[in-house]
Amino acid sequence: MRRALIALLLLAAFLTLKPLEATPPPDGAVPPAEASIAEHGGGEDHGGGGGHSSPVTPVLLGLVIMLLAAKLGGEIAERVSQPAVLGELIAGVILGNLVLFGYGGLEFLATNEGIGILAEIGVILLLFEVGLESNVKEMMSVGASSLAVAVLGVIAPFFLGWGISAWMLPDEELLVHLFIGATLCATSVGITARVLTDLGKVQTREAKIILGAAVIDDVLGLVILAVVSGVISAANTGGELAAMDVAVIIGKATAFLVGAVLLGGWLSPRLFRVASKLRIQGMLLTLSLCFCFLLAYLANVIELAPIVGAFAAGMVLDELHYRDFLERGSHSLEELIHPINVFLVPVFFVLMGIKVDLSTFGEKGVLGFAALLSVSAIIGKMICALGVLEKGLDRVSVAVGMVPRGEVGLIFAGIGAALVLHGQPVISGSIFSAVVIMVIVTTLITPPVLKATLARGDKVKARREE
Repeated sequence: MRRALIALLLLAAFLTLKPLEATPPPDGAVPPAEASIAEHGGGEDHGGGGGHSSPVTPVLLGLVIMLLAAKLGGEIAERVSQPAVLGELIAGVILGNLVLFGYGGLEFLATNEGIGILAEIGVILLLFEVGLESNVKEMMSVGASSLAVAVLGVIAPFFLGWGISAWMLPDEELLVHLFIGATLCATSVGITARVLTDLGKVQTREAKIILGAAVIDDVLGLVILAVVSGVISAANTGGELAAMDVAVIIGKATAFLVGAVLLGGWLSPRLFRVASKLRIQGMLLTLSLCFCFLLAYLANVIELAPIVGAFAAGMVLDELHYRDFLERGSHSLEELIHPINVFLVPVFFVLMGIKVDLSTFGEKGVLGFAALLSVSAIIGKMICALGVLEKGLDRVSVAVGMVPRGEVGLIFAGIGAALVLHGQPVISGSIFSAVVIMVIVTTLITPPVLKATLARGDKVKARREE
């Protein structure tokens, strides 16, 4: 605890530092930096402190603050027997809301593009790492349960969210209710994957059902989002979305996943066999990351989440594909990727916490609507327990693992806020606040509850074996 307190004091001292202010030049004089910029035709300040600052400067400062906060939050969380990811999320919430206490020096963390890109790469690599600890055969062995869990986890929240929206917002159009229902569909596989990783449970059958279902769930949720968005776009032009358009969206998602598994499984061992002929250091890690980023990119090209492609890439890769590297003394791919994730993954979870605006809690009617949405989101995913077809498994933990909406819910809400229906945003400011609160609730309750249900499930299994 002493180390945690020291780190807290260091972080507090760091936050009180102010940027150095340059001495003003004499009247009429032009500062050298500005003169240089003017001479070269540039005038934009990227650094947030002076015309000479580099665009990377705020990213460096942000990483220092976020990584220190992440490790401090994770340390405190683990000391109270909770997963580190919970501490990282809460640390982010604190950093993002210091403005409520009169300190606005960290607002750039939520909007800086460089930090956002690093965070997105972090969650892509997290899903890649989780995929590496799974394989196609294992996923197929729980495929029926994963599919059933995913389908129930999309249908139930969608109709519950639609119903709550229609009841609480009777003046809104039907398409708004449909969109709110869509925001409740997808599961944040990143949150659950991190908790399972922290607890060392990725190899359990329950974890494989959760991860498989979460990926299917995200695909189904994104398909629903694409369909509802298409209907809204068509409504704005006075048209309708044809059934063929819906079929194309569903077909693209299915073709990508099947193609990634089949084509990737055939291509991967051949690529690594050729690459093993090269003696340059880092070839295994470089080629693996390229494979991950390529599938993540292709997933995004066909309007799926990049994390779906990253998970598929990790699932396709197998130690047999790169055994030539292992035979000559290379570390396993999991060992190579883990240090990178230790650096980048916490950035994502802290940033997700930073983007939570606690001031929205005070808006009229928001808390009531948010509470009902949160209850609907939780109940809708708990129905997933009925989809676990195998006997003797911990159904409650599977259902709890499907609860967090995390970054996926925020992405859906952000898309709704950008869409316009008859001149008005589909997701208004107050509705957006309610959805954000739902995301916070489902994201923050999952780590401690999942840890508790997994521990209970282990005890039940131990009693059965006695």
